[in-house]
Amino acid sequence: MNRVAPSQNLECWNGTTYGYNTIAAERRKRTYRSFGQQELDKGIARSQEYLLSLHDQEQGIWVAELEANTTLTSEYIYFMHFMGTVDELRQRKMVRYLKETQLSDGSWNIHFEGPGDLSTTLEAYCAMKLAGEDPQESHMARARDFILTHGGIEKARVFTKLFFALVGVYPWKKCPALPPEIMLLPEGFPMNIYEMSSWSRSTVVPLLIIWHHKPTIKSPKELDLNELDSRGSPSRNGNGKASNGNGNGGWESFFFAADKVLKIYEKGRLPWTRNKALKLAEEWILDRQDPTGEWGGIMPAMMNSVMALKCLGYPLDHPAVRKGVEAIHRFAIEDSNTLRLQSSVSPVWDTANTSLALLESGLSPDNPAIGQATDWLWSKQTKEKGDWAIKNPDTPPGGWSFEFANEYYPDSDDTLAVLTLLKMSGADAERPQDWYRGLQWLLSMQSTNGGWGAFDIDNDQEIWNRIPFADHKAMLDPPTSDLTGRVLEFLGGMDYGPDFEPVRKAIAFLESEQEADGSWYGRWGINYFYGTWCALCGLGAIGYDMDSPRIRRAVAWLKSCQNLDGGWGEPCASYDDPVNKGKGRSTASQTSWALMGLIAAGEADSEAVRRGVGYLLRTQNKKGSWDEKEFTGTGFPSFFYIRYHMYRDYFPLMALARYARALNRSAE
Repeated sequence: MNRVAPSQNLECWNGTTYGYNTIAAERRKRTYRSFGQQELDKGIARSQEYLLSLHDQEQGIWVAELEANTTLTSEYIYFMHFMGTVDELRQRKMVRYLKETQLSDGSWNIHFEGPGDLSTTLEAYCAMKLAGEDPQESHMARARDFILTHGGIEKARVFTKLFFALVGVYPWKKCPALPPEIMLLPEGFPMNIYEMSSWSRSTVVPLLIIWHHKPTIKSPKELDLNELDSRGSPSRNGNGKASNGNGNGGWESFFFAADKVLKIYEKGRLPWTRNKALKLAEEWILDRQDPTGEWGGIMPAMMNSVMALKCLGYPLDHPAVRKGVEAIHRFAIEDSNTLRLQSSVSPVWDTANTSLALLESGLSPDNPAIGQATDWLWSKQTKEKGDWAIKNPDTPPGGWSFEFANEYYPDSDDTLAVLTLLKMSGADAERPQDWYRGLQWLLSMQSTNGGWGAFDIDNDQEIWNRIPFADHKAMLDPPTSDLTGRVLEFLGGMDYGPDFEPVRKAIAFLESEQEADGSWYGRWGINYFYGTWCALCGLGAIGYDMDSPRIRRAVAWLKSCQNLDGGWGEPCASYDDPVNKGKGRSTASQTSWALMGLIAAGEADSEAVRRGVGYLLRTQNKKGSWDEKEFTGTGFPSFFYIRYHMYRDYFPLMALARYARALNRSAE
């Protein structure tokens, strides 16, 4: 794959400045303090105590905030105005939150310490103006200056323009065409809705209805953004990079031409085909709403579905609309001063991983917290066939999803985490047939190339990422190294090896995906540390030769990226610029991933691992947690990042526990 060319002179972050990895051993020793068994045991115990203190005994789960950027909060303001459900107190809290998160240059970013982002800033500015903020106030003026300097509305992302069309400050005719007739394309056709990712599908289908109706809210002050007219400004895109107009040739040029044709068709469309397509979209939306009101457990799909139903004439008191509005507000993090909206919620993921970390570190499976967690997780196993069954019709349901309620979109990652926990805790014996259904579902989700994607099989039709609507290039859910490595680790724990056909195919997939420098790309965590950790743990678990040149290259790459303080860190910017690969300020979660990868490769006795463990022990705070403001989770590379608030807690405990076990094995 070689997405990033290997550096000829790798550098590592030393806390304040970059320094070369060829630092003398004596200099490294000055930044490193040794530790003993007692200190290791104490660190593990403190982490266990802290995690147990976070256990929600009423529900039996662990869950923490899933922090993203301010875009969803801005869009919640638009949503309330569109629906006619403005709550003045909530709106003031959201405006206050936007003010508190504004950067000194007037912008808003998409991750901690990231540069200002044009689209995010545009949405915040428009939301605050819609909420009644005076454009002459200093915070608005600074935002306006940033926007004009970076190209204005025309250089925003498509989703931003769509929301602006909804609030009447951008013409619908300039938005990419989204004809509802897409719903009429049959399964198997390259452009049918089941060839796009689950998150795109659940977001786009309601947008088809919205695009047909092209609604515009009536603002009491007749909102406009004329002050953001950027004609004559430098041509920039939503991330501050030079815009290349209508793509760079090939498919992009074809689809921009096709977009013009579709808009001509719109003027003379056939009523019966349009009406049939709209009806199919309406039924599709209603069929996929969970009983608790969510759609797919993700905010864009939830907002769009409620707005689409309003376009179709559904009143606010209709059960589907009412439950949808209530579900959206449940995703809010609110206190006395501010309100911000989460993109999703992660109780299954947090509960499974926290429980695994506790068990790996020696907590008894008989602990009541573990029993409550497994009981709750059993209740979340899916029982209905979702969209995944379109390409996988013969497999019974049995997976797990990420959220409290998401019956139709289970995913491979949560399923394998829950299955691992149920096996490790002995809870699989309580319901062996259900556990086996989960295993069969997971195995059935392997793609043709041997890898696993998150929600679907063979979801890799690149044509979807070329359409004008897809400027974020995140319309697909192809197999990835990190997910495939995690599945292999799970299968290895079940004593499957290379003689098992799914394992053999997965090994071949991972071998084909390894970068030239030995690392693996990480799709769902940032970035190469995440991918390399998952791949090494997976290969180690199924008996791969960990002395092979392939593994030794991965080990050498991880060691070359270790910082002077003993930790590892990588910024979100590693998705955009090769110079950032494997280099950043140390974080607890990324240090843990690097350590677990090295331990899986047989490096537990190495200086690098000992220094990394020392970093975790030294930086553990008094509560037993770690301080980490960095975003180390990935939603969409280059556009949307996530800060899982518990990554800094359960991954370090996993790493310390695996190190302790490796030491015990070597002492035997």
